[in-house]
Amino acid sequence: MPRQNRVTPRGELIAVPARGLVYANRGCLHDDEGRIRRHHNGQRWIACRLSFRGWHRSPLMAPGRFTELFFLDEATAFAAGHRPCALCRREDYNRFLELCDVRGADQIDQQLHFERWQDGQQRLHESKFGALPDGAFVLDDDGSARLVSGSRLLLWTPNGYTAPVARPFGHTAATVITPPTFVEVLSAGWEGVVPLLHPSEFTCGS
Repeated sequence: MPRQNRVTPRGELIAVPARGLVYANRGCLHDDEGRIRRHHNGQRWIACRLSFRGWHRSPLMAPGRFTELFFLDEATAFAAGHRPCALCRREDYNRFLELCDVRGADQIDQQLHFERWQDGQQRLHESKFGALPDGAFVLDDDGSARLVSGSRLLLWTPNGYTAPVARPFGHTAATVITPPTFVEVLSAGWEGVVPLLHPSEFTCGS
């Protein structure tokens, strides 16, 4: 049975077989039986490489240890509010701090937590479609998450992107899932060591 450690752009933890391309954590979320008991533990939400220095994570969800999480890609991790890890992605982390004009982890994590979480739920933001870079996520009318990709909006699924629709005109209001700091980073032309976009983004609708 799949573990409940795959994360959606809305930050929800779901149980699906597909693992994804980005590894992450936001503290210990599970009990001694491996059951998810909380949404997050603390403000340090990070996104990591799938492999680093040959370290092997086993068993997953060990009692008292952080909960291993997985994202489809970094755009999904950004939407959920996870920034690059300072250990396995040091160059990405340093560039991220530079783009955000902050000095260290505590400052950026506090800023991001304010942007991503409010009153026990994910905080959403308002913008215009014309102001959003590729890689940002918006909330569809039916509550689903869609990726901004050029002239299209792509539906997020645990296995990849699908069901492209036309991106609305630039002045049209958008409900944005991706926190503002990550939108600014994407606008600057982000390219890290983990995949920003799942390969399905390039083949969706082709």
